[in-house]
Amino acid sequence: MSDKTGIEWTDATWNPVTGCTKVSPGCDNCYAETFSERFRGTPGHYFEGGFDIQLRPDKLDQPLRWKRPRRIFVNSMSDLFHKDVPDEYIAKVFAVMALAPQHTFQILTKRHARMRSLLNAGDFQTAVAEHMLAMTDEERLPDVGDPLPLPNVWLGVSTEDQKWADLRIPALLETPAAVRFISAEPLLGPINLEMLAGKTLGWNALDDESIAHPALDWVIVGGESGRNARPMHPAWATSLRDQCAHAEVPFLFKQWGEWVPGILDFGSRTGKVGIGFRSAPYVDGRYWGEFASMSRVGKKSAGRELDGRTWDEYPGEIRSELKAK
Repeated sequence: MSDKTGIEWTDATWNPVTGCTKVSPGCDNCYAETFSERFRGTPGHYFEGGFDIQLRPDKLDQPLRWKRPRRIFVNSMSDLFHKDVPDEYIAKVFAVMALAPQHTFQILTKRHARMRSLLNAGDFQTAVAEHMLAMTDEERLPDVGDPLPLPNVWLGVSTEDQKWADLRIPALLETPAAVRFISAEPLLGPINLEMLAGKTLGWNALDDESIAHPALDWVIVGGESGRNARPMHPAWATSLRDQCAHAEVPFLFKQWGEWVPGILDFGSRTGKVGIGFRSAPYVDGRYWGEFASMSRVGKKSAGRELDGRTWDEYPGEIRSELKAK
């Protein structure tokens, strides 16, 4: 909750809300829950209430006090669109972001339906404008026109596998946003983004009858870390990387997590644990997909390289080095 963070795809974190509840398999080993629950019941501690939803109004103006422009991950310790966060409070968060145009705000949610309905509501836009006026002098209001979509706010959804990509991405595409992205972390299964009615990565997504463009602006991929981390098959990551290259969509590989591709190492003195698994499930009496050997070496040792290099691309960056392959 500061202007420094170890999260690879952002510069700072801002948590006007803390706490959350699980909604899908990607939540199973939530790092924020694990951290917060360590302090449940500790008198006077910031997380005395553990991972229960808590509004933090004293943190609302934090980005307004940061003058140097930065990318800010909103609610790294929560989900802004959780059902227990009031509409009015979310409007205040958007008002702060509108009043801090020097920053880029990155909002990631698993509550795709509420995000879509709320940000498409006219009364929500009115509430954002009213809170902007209440927070500053009228003559100092930035010229943002209609409050939404804010040009400095990126909206994203978590997509840990194909099921949740199919559910969450269409809702994201129906939400007003300057930039739309997905975070496939922890990546728990293969995802084909070109299967979603031609509306995600492909050249079939059209503004009009002649101009094709990708409907997603950014894809983040990462494996899981922590005690109970599940391995990410290499083919799942490289497939998304190649889909992005084909559609010229920026791709960021955040981490392998605890597991890295490598030779199985059972019972060695190094303490490594090895497993082998396929990139597709056992169906109709046969195994599908590529086989991979994975070794648990820890997040730091596993690193961030995919096929021998790091991938740190952001919206606005176009590359085509893999497109011809």
